[in-house]
Amino acid sequence: MSSPLALVFIGASVLFILGIKFLSSPKTARLGNLVAAGGMLVALLALHKPEGGSVWLSGWNTNFTLIIVGIIVGLGIGALGAYSVKMTAMPQMVALFNGLGGGAAALVGGLEFMHGTHGGLPAFIAGAMLFATLIGSLSFSGSAIAYLKLEGKFEKPFTFPGQNFVNGLILLAILTLCGWLTFNSTGSIAVAILAVVAVLALIFGVAMVMPIGGADMPVVISLLNSFTGLAVAADGFAINNLAMIVAGTLVGSSGTLLTLLMCKAMNRPVTNVLFGAFGSGSSAKGGGEGVTGTIKPIQADEAAVLLAYAQRVVVVPGYGMAVAQAQHQVRELSDELGQRGVEVQFAIHPVAGRMPGHMNVLLAEANVPYDQLCEMEVINPSMDRVDVCLVIGANDVVNPAAREDKSSPIYGMPIIDADHSKTVIVMKRSMAAGFAGIENHLFYRDNTRMLFGDAKASLNELVAAVKAN
Repeated sequence: MSSPLALVFIGASVLFILGIKFLSSPKTARLGNLVAAGGMLVALLALHKPEGGSVWLSGWNTNFTLIIVGIIVGLGIGALGAYSVKMTAMPQMVALFNGLGGGAAALVGGLEFMHGTHGGLPAFIAGAMLFATLIGSLSFSGSAIAYLKLEGKFEKPFTFPGQNFVNGLILLAILTLCGWLTFNSTGSIAVAILAVVAVLALIFGVAMVMPIGGADMPVVISLLNSFTGLAVAADGFAINNLAMIVAGTLVGSSGTLLTLLMCKAMNRPVTNVLFGAFGSGSSAKGGGEGVTGTIKPIQADEAAVLLAYAQRVVVVPGYGMAVAQAQHQVRELSDELGQRGVEVQFAIHPVAGRMPGHMNVLLAEANVPYDQLCEMEVINPSMDRVDVCLVIGANDVVNPAAREDKSSPIYGMPIIDADHSKTVIVMKRSMAAGFAGIENHLFYRDNTRMLFGDAKASLNELVAAVKAN
């Protein structure tokens, strides 16, 4: 590779890194997307042949035409999907696009391996192609199941006795076959075994995600996203493309770190998320036995009085707000309270919603100012100075059992200390348990009042009642 071309790829890599850096804050996330896309455009324009020379300037053939057609079609589908998808369906779209990325990486690795079986492949290159095929196939089928779970098709964990043992056997068979193929990559037998590896990887992706509950999908999507990145990086080694190596490694490492951070936020190891079937009947045992107190309902006009005459209000949004698509009503209520001199903040739990940053995205869509959003660690120390904490569709992330009940399956999980505020108003459709399947101790506290109903309708009533006060 020539020095100027190497500099171009270094520049593209810098843009990828800056893009990820900007994505770490809601204020700069849009800029981060544009910067990373700019880096990808630079890498695309710098595509070169293995023997040297730009693919865009010489030796144009049918394959390049097909690539251009594919890029245009992909851009059209991606833009149409991004503009038309509802914000509540964004996690499904992320899962779907991630699966397509994994499938594409698997196809590149598999086809390159098949091409190399005519003359044999160096062990390192064969290993890279097999890794891309294996991880890409796993990510494809796993993301497809994650998409269906987010759609509510298989939301509950699917388990059976000996499941982990069966999954272990499948994984062992895959690794054994990949090990053999790495050093025996010649002939039709190698192609046949590669097909077996790809099928087993698809099955393993399904078997890995099916036992995981729908509410753990943010962690699963993040993990599968890191898998797709690593598969792309392996493809980069296989076809000697530096941009794919760098971009894939960045996605793989950042996805892995995000997965670990989310597991830390839930006080659960990754192995528990993958193999614990959390949220199933068996894993939910042990919570709620010590709950005391009574449920105390409240009407919208009573809640409005408490909100209108408070000095400080903290809103805790959860997946229920997303389902009700009530983010605009929340912003309207926040604006109304702000005009009355009430300080309003939003407490964001790191695993609230169905994908990383889900609540931030929803509130940003409703134009809630970024400086009103507070991370859990920032707002918790001052929760005892909050007059009213308004919990909208959140459940396990505000359950004091995580601090107090050692028998609870969520014991040790960091939560937003809503119960420390002077008054808690919980907006909820019913008394149904959250994802963990346990009673929420917060609902029975003396300072908690329950406002039952659809979040959007209840918020409309609250806004009207606050204006009337």
